[in-house]
Amino acid sequence: MLSVGFIPLVDAAPLIVAQEMGFAAEEGLALDLLPAPSWSSLRDLLAFGRVDAAHMLAPVPVASALGLGGSGVEMCALSVLSMNGNVIGVSNGLAARMRNGGHGFGFDDAHAAGAAIITAGPEAGARLRIGVPFPFSMHAELLYYWLSALGLPAPQGVEVRTVPPPLMAEAMASGEIDAFCVGEPWGSIAVEKGVATLLLPTRAIWQGAPEKVLAVRKGWADDEPELSARLIRAVWKAQRWLFAPDSRALAGEILARPEYLAMPVEVIDRALTGNLCISPGGDMRQVPDFVTFYKNAASFPWRSQAQWIGYQLAARMGLDRAEALRKASHVFRPDLYRAALDPAGAVIPGASSKIEGSIRVETPVASGAGRLFLGPDSFFDGKSFDPERANL
Repeated sequence: MLSVGFIPLVDAAPLIVAQEMGFAAEEGLALDLLPAPSWSSLRDLLAFGRVDAAHMLAPVPVASALGLGGSGVEMCALSVLSMNGNVIGVSNGLAARMRNGGHGFGFDDAHAAGAAIITAGPEAGARLRIGVPFPFSMHAELLYYWLSALGLPAPQGVEVRTVPPPLMAEAMASGEIDAFCVGEPWGSIAVEKGVATLLLPTRAIWQGAPEKVLAVRKGWADDEPELSARLIRAVWKAQRWLFAPDSRALAGEILARPEYLAMPVEVIDRALTGNLCISPGGDMRQVPDFVTFYKNAASFPWRSQAQWIGYQLAARMGLDRAEALRKASHVFRPDLYRAALDPAGAVIPGASSKIEGSIRVETPVASGAGRLFLGPDSFFDGKSFDPERANL
């Protein structure tokens, strides 16, 4: 029995499906899935050995390697559980001011959405208050990257508040925040409660963002290579199953169960299909690949992804960037991923690092077996990140 912690989010699906659809059993595993109330509590459960593995925010193991976050325990990412899957939402009052300013809520243009939210902003010169689930998260890093690129220095020019995902709608309703960035289904829940309008999916900021990872303690991975491999394979099989369109209905029903998300199936289906309701008035938007579990090697833990995170954290926290790049490069573990999945015949990238943001269209890449295409991973501002040529 392996104990695995998770937060009730749609992107916990690979772990839940691995247990419920028998992929863990195929690997001789039983997963004891334990929900946690917040990311800080889940981080601590993993750090102190209360769980063996966890559905984790991609920046948390990197932050730990850089000495940030307080756990003091080295963690590593065995695989990427999901890419993207977050939404940025604004209060109805802010949405109204943005519409009055001419913003059409097209839900796909990060430049237009950013300009509109900065212009409409909070009243009386106050700073924009944004809720994120955790300080070290892709939610926070993508917001900072987006707003800073558009001329609003972040985090200096905004007030970022930590709000657990299940409480995001309540924080919006009470007026504690003007905007949020959160994983589904919690953005949709805020819309269902009539307190928010969705502005943008975060994939519009970075198409290739690693959102959640399968995290373990580094010492556990070193001591339990066979268990690590079996866990990687079980989760990978679940991700492959989730990729099939005819799996979505059953996946939604499983995730909706009381022991997992305890949400209406139709709300969960929005994330799985990318067909999102963005406003209390019922406006719908279709977002292809809103959340990705398997397509285009989504589960591969690129060292360069961890290094992008490390570079952003170092720049924001005043750390040595070269040292951050070096430490971050050891956090995502393509070596363990390959060792686990080569015997399963998985098609795996031949490289362990790439220039992030450089792929504009689906592109074939070298692979040890079979034919592999990587999907677009562009940043909204057209920039790219090469760990070998980062500005130090």
